[in-house]
Amino acid sequence: MNRKLSFLVGLGMIIGPTVVSMGHADESVDLPRPVPSTRPEMKHLLEDMKQRSERIPLPELSEKDLAELGDRAGNYESRLRHHYLPASEGSVFGGHRRGWGDKPGTIQGPSRDFQRNADENMSLTYAFKTQLFWIVARTNNCQYCLGHQEWKLSETGMTDDAIASLDSNWAVYGEAEQAAFKYGRLLTYEPHKLSDEVIAEVLKYYTPLQILEMTLSVCGNNAINRWKEGAGIPQSSGNTFGRRAEAGSAIYSTTTHSDTFQTPTSEMYRSVRSMVAPLEMIDGKPTGRGISTRPKLETREEVKAQFETLRSRQPRLPLIGESDARQWIEQVKSDLAVSHWVRLIANFTNEGQSRLPSLSNREKQTGELTVLQKAQINWITARQDRAWYAANQAMNTLVSLGQSEEDVFSLDGDWASFTPADQAMFRFARHLAASPIASTDADAADVMKQASPRHLVQLINHVSACAYFNRLTEAASLPSD
Repeated sequence: MNRKLSFLVGLGMIIGPTVVSMGHADESVDLPRPVPSTRPEMKHLLEDMKQRSERIPLPELSEKDLAELGDRAGNYESRLRHHYLPASEGSVFGGHRRGWGDKPGTIQGPSRDFQRNADENMSLTYAFKTQLFWIVARTNNCQYCLGHQEWKLSETGMTDDAIASLDSNWAVYGEAEQAAFKYGRLLTYEPHKLSDEVIAEVLKYYTPLQILEMTLSVCGNNAINRWKEGAGIPQSSGNTFGRRAEAGSAIYSTTTHSDTFQTPTSEMYRSVRSMVAPLEMIDGKPTGRGISTRPKLETREEVKAQFETLRSRQPRLPLIGESDARQWIEQVKSDLAVSHWVRLIANFTNEGQSRLPSLSNREKQTGELTVLQKAQINWITARQDRAWYAANQAMNTLVSLGQSEEDVFSLDGDWASFTPADQAMFRFARHLAASPIASTDADAADVMKQASPRHLVQLINHVSACAYFNRLTEAASLPSD
């Protein structure tokens, strides 16, 4: 039995226009989780995520651990961070929640709006950003995040059919929403296709500052997807979002989703295939596996030519002035230089400040990953994303660390000259950077075998920060500093 057929048999799938049954997700460590093509399949796999095996082993809890973790001692994700991630590293989540607040929405839905690290000049609604998060998670096959967005969208009053339309029927939404959905998916799945024309299309409906807000949100979603899938986080057992609303939180709530994801799907959407998920098709039928459309890496000459164009590139999204940026850096007590990416995120002072630790630590040693390894991974992920500003920055850092041009471009090859630990980390980083769809238990196990669980968790956090940085800087078309 060949590998693809074995994969399908393991899923218990009946191949045809409609998949009528699916067993538990395939147990093979060499394969990522399956990509569902229809809404019933998706609901089944979201529920199956509750039984997901934890990917990374944890040490025994000491008395000190119990005291420090408190009621989080039983939470797998909290323990991963506690045991393996230095506090100074910074989180892809971008800081703590500032609370629930009233802010008028400009897209659709009620005016009561919660935004993590919300700034006064942010104007996109919670419901709209959650719709974008759903599309990002569906594109990345991050079933953990997808399940949470299902619960949150139900709270905003969206029916099951309305949520299903995000997957297969954007025509029910206005032109502005459709343009944003298309942009969010492109930025997620095919960042190498970003262009002035893409941004110009979104500018028909949104201001430059709104597009930046949208971009920051989608970049953050991509980072979170990579953290959740990279670490293999099991799904929450119940709808904690609904319980929070029922407990008297300020979030608006007209509908509370049940704890189970396996709710009825209307006839209209029962067998309709996703237009968001990147499905592999054979003979016109989905296989349950995702696909990647990233092109072959450019030659050295082509990369150097791209670096030349950076000198004259014009930013597509607004940057604050250098003096204002310098003042902001002082206010947030950072030692960063006034670079273009800092001038970009400083448009939103709270959101920008929350992102500084994870973004600035991309070039600092805060744990087991050395400065050289971080810079090498910065290069590998930037090359996957065709993020030329980030790749040029990585090149400059690597050269400053004594690496030759030959050394840098060897990172585009087979890594035969590198240690087994570096090879394992580079492989994991490249797969996770391209798409969480490509992340497997086998890749993770190899990093832990060749290095350690601490290396793996810090690598996941680092690649997640790179996914954010690469998309943000390329969407903004930043010129070289």
